[in-house]
Amino acid sequence: MKKSTKSWIMIAGAACFEVIWVIGLKHASAPWEWAVTVAAILISFYALIWASGRLPVGTVYAVFVGLGTAGTVLAGGVLFGEPLRPLKLLLIGLLLAGVVGLKLVTPAQAESEQTKGLN
Repeated sequence: MKKSTKSWIMIAGAACFEVIWVIGLKHASAPWEWAVTVAAILISFYALIWASGRLPVGTVYAVFVGLGTAGTVLAGGVLFGEPLRPLKLLLIGLLLAGVVGLKLVTPAQAESEQTKGLN
């Protein structure tokens, strides 16, 4: 697997754990729920920091926040019955299009320069 591909997977994973900890901050009440929330924070930020050492930091952060936002909104609708109106879904789609666009326009050269000397 290419290093840049692994970096993009790490960002996606970080965003998934972001969804978990954001939901945990709102809904955790039992000690084990808080433990899961804290673990998700640590995993999420570890993956984010790891990826930002290998890809342009601005792109990493924008993709992380975009995917995390979309995931949190969708999880809120599916798991907690928060309203998912058509306009909200359209805007989430635009956000995700921007995330994909950032991935596509991040030059391979910038990715390879960031990965020199890193594992």
